Amino acid sequence: MSLWTQAQNAALHTPAHRNRTADFFRAAAIATVVIGHWFVSVPQYVDGDLRFTELLVHQPWVQYLTWVVQVMPIFFFVGGFSNASSWVSAQADPAKRRAWQAGRLKRLLLPITPLVLFWAAFAGVAGYAGLDEDLIQATTRAALIPVWFLAVYIMVTVAVPISFRAWERFGLASVAFLVAGAAIVDMIAFTADVGWLRWANYAFIWLGMHQLGYWWHRGFTGKTGPVLLMVAGLISLYVLIGPFGYPVSMISVPGEDISNSRPPTFAMLAIGFTQAGIILLVADKVASWLQNPSPWAVVILVGQRIMSVYLWHLTALLAVVGLSLLAVGFGLKMVPGSDVWWLSRPVWFAAMLAVLLPLVAVFGWLEDGSRQSHTVPPGPLRSVLGACCACAGLTFMAIYGTYGSNAFGVNMIPVALTIAGVGLSTISNRA
Repeated sequence: MSLWTQAQNAALHTPAHRNRTADFFRAAAIATVVIGHWFVSVPQYVDGDLRFTELLVHQPWVQYLTWVVQVMPIFFFVGGFSNASSWVSAQADPAKRRAWQAGRLKRLLLPITPLVLFWAAFAGVAGYAGLDEDLIQATTRAALIPVWFLAVYIMVTVAVPISFRAWERFGLASVAFLVAGAAIVDMIAFTADVGWLRWANYAFIWLGMHQLGYWWHRGFTGKTGPVLLMVAGLISLYVLIGPFGYPVSMISVPGEDISNSRPPTFAMLAIGFTQAGIILLVADKVASWLQNPSPWAVVILVGQRIMSVYLWHLTALLAVVGLSLLAVGFGLKMVPGSDVWWLSRPVWFAAMLAVLLPLVAVFGWLEDGSRQSHTVPPGPLRSVLGACCACAGLTFMAIYGTYGSNAFGVNMIPVALTIAGVGLSTISNRA
């Protein structure tokens, strides 16, 4: 049975109580990330050299579009809703509760394994073939950029038993605490020139957006809350970018001293509040539209392979660049932002999609999770330990790539940490 047929059948038998809006915005967010990366990444072949730049540098006005295409806050917000729903459901069964983290981690971590192994093998082979070390490092780092988000999201997910308990006890005050923490971090980091402190906002900001998703799960009445959330986000964004001089772009711009995304600033939280407010305001209308089987089946279809699309989309881009280099730089010599460059975008996107779809077809089955019988899933302690190991390796590779200056040409420690972490978190014991 094809994935589309499965999606159609699932659409016809979806329980009435399922929140289809959350699934829709998760799928839309990942699609936006993929299109955004393909859009702003600008590989160029100049004087016999391959260079990677960004459209944000060549066309500064595009930086305002990042307020739309930077949708990671949406993913954490929707993730908070989904994790709360799943965690609450698991409370009725002690076995499900014990295996909850292992189940969530399996779908997040298993699809990462072939991506890491592929780019580790590439680094080794490319190094043996004598390719430039800087180029190998830059290529593997670019391919593994998507895993930075997963490293953060995985740790936010394993913290759900604690963060949801905080929500049950303190409600919106638990969100306010994280928001205040993010503001204090920015204030101290920028006024006292303590740049390293800004990395703490990976926790405050992304946990804050995830915690806000619990509010959506609890339910709310009227439009006042979402409107206030949106207005607070817009006002904060105006103040930060105007008087406080924060960057306009919500994506890192090469050459700029400050990035709103790496590490995230309070401006990212402001964008997240704005986006969350809009989602909550349109949620009912989106839910009504998704009662139609056809659009709901499309959402289900995308959701079945959402992780694979996200993980492999930059590999597809690099593959197209590699093919272009074999054709003596065909398609890479245009001036970024020129009329010809813009007209070529549909062809460029079609080529990357043609590479991405087979990759998703080959590796997407890993998202199906395990349906083995007679197995005992890893418990919370082993799951958390595995997640920590995997995230440490993924974070390193997202920053430095997989190349290593050794006999193998591979930085073995982060690769080994990642694979070991995946094993600890996902491999079940026999009953």
